Amino acid sequence: MSRGREKFCRIVCALLILLIMTGCCSRKSKLKDGVQYGYASWYGGKFHGRKTANGERYDMFAMTAAHRTLPFDTYVRVTNLENGRSVVVRINDRGPFKDEKKRIIDLSLAAARELDMLEAGVVEVKLEVLNRRR
Repeated sequence: MSRGREKFCRIVCALLILLIMTGCCSRKSKLKDGVQYGYASWYGGKFHGRKTANGERYDMFAMTAAHRTLPFDTYVRVTNLENGRSVVVRINDRGPFKDEKKRIIDLSLAAARELDMLEAGVVEVKLEVLNRRR
């Protein structure tokens, strides 16, 4: 193999490896300065009364939510970027587990109703941490 062709193959291999590594990285929004952008979904009926990750019973009529990393009992303001409505919820569960690259929070039925997102199911939101439990 000629030197030029060998160099070309090495460059192509390096670019392929870089491309594969980039594709494996998470594209979800990171929490920066207490603010995170992404998508919210909601959960209700079939989970009502079941234990949440923090041990309490899920109440779909309470202003609560699930987040993958925020500490339990953290309060956050969630703003629906499509209509400007916002709600304050307490983190008491873990999730969301569907479409993890885009969804950043799962809201209770009550919170989703306040944001007027029941029909849409998933909406683009801004999440602001109001306090962090220490």
